[in-house]
Amino acid sequence: MDSAAQILVIIVSSVLAVFLVAAIVLVVLIIQLVKKVKIVADQAERAVESVTAAGEALKRASGPVSAVKAITTLFKQFHKS
Repeated sequence: MDSAAQILVIIVSSVLAVFLVAAIVLVVLIIQLVKKVKIVADQAERAVESVTAAGEALKRASGPVSAVKAITTLFKQFHKS
């Protein structure tokens, strides 16, 4: 192999080494990002479950509250009469 070919081999191998290091760094950063996104998604899921549970509790409570309100209104009307 003459010297020009050796120089080209050295240049190509150096560029490939740089790209390999850059790819490893990029993969590590992507893995960290995916973990953070998973944490945020889990928190959002818990928040949605909490809001859903609160909505269900209000829905269950609204039936008896409206019934009590209706009965109270009826009693007030009878007491006025």
